Amino acid sequence: MFILVSLTYFAFMIGFERQMLASGLRVIVHRDVGTPMVTTNILYDAGARDEDPEATGFAHLFEHLMFEGTREVPLFDVPVMMAGGENNAFTNNDLTNYYITLPANNIETAFWLESDRMRGLDLAGERLDNQKSVVTEEFRQRYLNQPYGDLLLLLRPLAYRVHPYRWPAIGMDISHIEKANSVSARRFYDRFYTPSNAILSVAGNVDPDRVFRLAEKWFGTMAPGERPERKLPPEPEQSERRELTVHRTVPAAHLVMAFHMGDRLSRDFYILDLLTDILAGCDSARFQSILVRQKELFSDADIYLSGEADPGLVIFSGRLSNGTDIRKAEEAVITEFDRLAREHVTPAELDKARNRYESHRLMSYMSASNKAFSLAYHEVLGDADGINRENEQYMSVTEDEMVSVSQRTFRPENTSVIYYLPENR
Repeated sequence: MFILVSLTYFAFMIGFERQMLASGLRVIVHRDVGTPMVTTNILYDAGARDEDPEATGFAHLFEHLMFEGTREVPLFDVPVMMAGGENNAFTNNDLTNYYITLPANNIETAFWLESDRMRGLDLAGERLDNQKSVVTEEFRQRYLNQPYGDLLLLLRPLAYRVHPYRWPAIGMDISHIEKANSVSARRFYDRFYTPSNAILSVAGNVDPDRVFRLAEKWFGTMAPGERPERKLPPEPEQSERRELTVHRTVPAAHLVMAFHMGDRLSRDFYILDLLTDILAGCDSARFQSILVRQKELFSDADIYLSGEADPGLVIFSGRLSNGTDIRKAEEAVITEFDRLAREHVTPAELDKARNRYESHRLMSYMSASNKAFSLAYHEVLGDADGINRENEQYMSVTEDEMVSVSQRTFRPENTSVIYYLPENR
């Protein structure tokens, strides 16, 4: 017999100290004595939404270029490995993030390397051309030559007409990266890769005072640069259903449905995050139970939040079972959305979703690197202490709120749909 046990709310707080340098760099330190390691995390407030619509993909290109070396350090990875560390980065629509994890006694190596490439990046033609080739090949392999790979390239301009979320982080068109040159690359670098547009977050077995001294030593005398002013056009409210049908060389049809929602700090985000977990967060969730196993319409069915800082999307994605009519499958999904708008989820479902959130949160924060990034991310959203307030947001979600947000979100006129069909159909 399965018994659902409700977890007691666990007030797990992430302590930190924060300073701002004269250079404009925001520095956050979390001391974690439970690890011999330390993570230095540099978040640049520059993502795909900050790009020129005629020159997209630059944020992702710079994720690659930042590992190409500087005049002082031509091979970035070598000092990291010699210090016993590892490093990586990622780009999305809102930001670009870099991190180095290494033994705590070697922390100054990370400060030296990050400060050096913040303003000393070598954008010589050969290095730029090498990474242009890498990025354009990635574009082809992941988005153009892979089954279902172009779904995001199709979905974003269907759902967004004005806001720069209408292209993914890889860029709108491969030709934009192919046309990049040292002048356009330098312009992007000088605009966004400055201390005033960055957050340095450090987590691990470190003394905060020492971290602030090192930050002052390596970043304090830099010219701040002008913090870019972000004036993005707001996406108008969608007033009618949008539909796109494409045929590709794929083994099975795929249904994608997108619904506009609030921004990352809106109440709707927390409600919908739990709601999508109820729908598809585990093997016993509604979509797997009803759409996959009971009705056998889909071989897999998922729903998730795009998670951007500005108003984002709730995205349903499902691979159809052989022989299933795609409109019949869509009707079944809509039936489940209508059910959410009419009926409360059960207390057991809500408890289970809260428990899963709490478990994932606690597991995530066992890692110093996750805490370093999360502190920086909440700081760029407005306040690093948001990391300690989110749990209450999730724990206070009610069944009534889930009905209300479902009625607002899963409306026919708020839907963008892609029928992704095999060519022989």
